[in-house]
Amino acid sequence: MALAQGETTRPLQRTDLRAAIAALAGGASIETSTRNLTDIDDYPGVLPAGTDVFVAWVSGTPYHHIASVAKRLRLRGFNPVPHVAARQIASRDAAADLFARLRDEAGVERALAIAGDLAHPLGPFDSSLALLRTGIMQAHGIRSVGVTGYPEGHPRLKDLALWEALEAKVDFAGRAGLELFIVTQFCFDGATILGWLHRLRDRGIALPVRVGLAGPANVRTLLGYARLCGIGNSIRALTARGISLPLLITQQGPGTVVQALAAGGATNLGVAGLHLFPFGGFARSAEWLAAAASGRLVIDQEDSGFAAEP
Repeated sequence: MALAQGETTRPLQRTDLRAAIAALAGGASIETSTRNLTDIDDYPGVLPAGTDVFVAWVSGTPYHHIASVAKRLRLRGFNPVPHVAARQIASRDAAADLFARLRDEAGVERALAIAGDLAHPLGPFDSSLALLRTGIMQAHGIRSVGVTGYPEGHPRLKDLALWEALEAKVDFAGRAGLELFIVTQFCFDGATILGWLHRLRDRGIALPVRVGLAGPANVRTLLGYARLCGIGNSIRALTARGISLPLLITQQGPGTVVQALAAGGATNLGVAGLHLFPFGGFARSAEWLAAAASGRLVIDQEDSGFAAEP
């Protein structure tokens, strides 16, 4: 049962905290945006079979490549979950061809529907909801659809518009028989994520959530992505203690955020697992997840995070 806004949780003992962290990591998914298909051949060495691997659709990438990546992931034993960027689809025929390829070549049954980064759509779809309403995804066997959540808001959209868009998708999915879930934009501040989860539940939205986090990477890289995506509070969280040159070359993991989520009762708020953006490399993020899921953790005495043992 979800906690009410403002309700506090009993501090977790070290053993309980370790188990809560392992549960969040054990249900994790991860993202790839590889342009080299052969990179995927190395994934079985660092990632459990059957893991949901999301396929990012980088602007300018042909949709045929998204289908090829999904096929390669399926052949290597993973469950491909492609991003479907509505504004990057040029026509209804192109959409039908994309989903036919995803179904027939990669056995895709789950996708993440996003608007995409283009300021002006290439075709008739200006939003993920516009694409969903056509029924093309459902007609090609996709029944589970992810939508995006923004714990820190969106750099170009007001919060009210974000909530209204999410509620419209929930309403449509209920009438269309679609199973929705939420994947959040990455964030470096656990309190911000927990606050957003409370607001989500207060609005009566009961969808399962995968919390987006940046995998281990150096702080310079993380700051670059944070600025690109308009993650204001996360930048402040990273720079609160000042950024020095030694820190810029230190590999930072998401342990501090995950520990805050576990201690704050994230699983009671409907968090199904983590979703890692591997800005510092796919293998490094996958290995971090494996260590966290297995409980190989060194938990900080000051509750400022944990390290995953090698």
